[in-house]
Amino acid sequence: MWSYIARRLLLMIPTLFGIMLLNFIIVQAAPGGPVEQVLAQLDGLDSQSSTRIGAGEQAELQSQSSRSDYRGAQGIDPQLIKDIERQFGFDKPAHERFIQMIGQYLTFDFGDSFFRDKSVWDLILEKMPVSISLGLWTTLIVYGISIPLGIRKAVQHGSPFDVWSSSIIIVGYAIPNFLFAILLIVVFAGGSYLDWFPLRGLTSDNFDQLPWYAQVGDYLWHITLPVLASVISSFATLTMLTKNSFLDEINKQYVMTARAKGASEKRVLYGHIFRNAMLLIIAGMPAALIGIFFSSSLLIEVIFSLDGLGLLGFEAVMQRDYPVIFGTLYIFTLIGLLLKLISDITYILVDPRISFEGQNR
Repeated sequence: MWSYIARRLLLMIPTLFGIMLLNFIIVQAAPGGPVEQVLAQLDGLDSQSSTRIGAGEQAELQSQSSRSDYRGAQGIDPQLIKDIERQFGFDKPAHERFIQMIGQYLTFDFGDSFFRDKSVWDLILEKMPVSISLGLWTTLIVYGISIPLGIRKAVQHGSPFDVWSSSIIIVGYAIPNFLFAILLIVVFAGGSYLDWFPLRGLTSDNFDQLPWYAQVGDYLWHITLPVLASVISSFATLTMLTKNSFLDEINKQYVMTARAKGASEKRVLYGHIFRNAMLLIIAGMPAALIGIFFSSSLLIEVIFSLDGLGLLGFEAVMQRDYPVIFGTLYIFTLIGLLLKLISDITYILVDPRISFEGQNR
């Protein structure tokens, strides 16, 4: 097994390199890069944006811009453009910038944000608690309810409980989480009916002044609606996946043999069926965790004004903040590859009959 793990770790290197290269080409080809954003700011077209260029240096560049002769649609002094390109490192060819970036990323040096006066690491560490809070509660609720519910639906397949619960699950699956979030706001956050929950943020403004028990209550009060909105789609998917996985195992020959030998239904279900049916659930766990923690939280964070990793990534893409885009992509991809390896290793813990020895030949 150790040789298999070593080969998988080595395989992560070209996989990670290929993903970074593909995204680098796509992002570089997209119009509206950071240089264009700064030029738009200096030309008065984007007064709301801010860059890491110092106030004194920015005033100097604006002074140069005002003295330059505007030619056609450009209207910017070519020397000014070169200065801005050098400020962001765009005075080098694309392949040199990519090689330099990969070299820095090997030591986990992601540089500084173009449009925030912070390093990429500081931004990630600052936003991570919000996304972890949302993702952790969502994961616990989804797996804590969906797996037992899916098992019961498989055992009682075709019963009235299975029928009406499936109807609710299908409706939940059909509703996008962002639409359900808006519905929760309208109904429970002072939209049109009840005003039971806050509309934005993860804590109140006076959170630091509250005693610890009041802080716990305030945190749970704020996190309730975002978690419910995040649970809806993942809950439906995992429940039906669990049911179908167990239902498929229940009809197999070894289950009938175990029952014929006099084994109790509980022994058959949890002693024979469970470890086989859970393999499919474990296989999809890494993708589910990545989706819950990073992907599906984007719109939820925007709707509820939660300043987490999802919102950070969205703003970085909109602003063409390349260090933040590629730094977070590198980290998330590496985490996803490691989680996939962990899920493969977990197969052995669930079912000892599985072995990686055949992979070494």
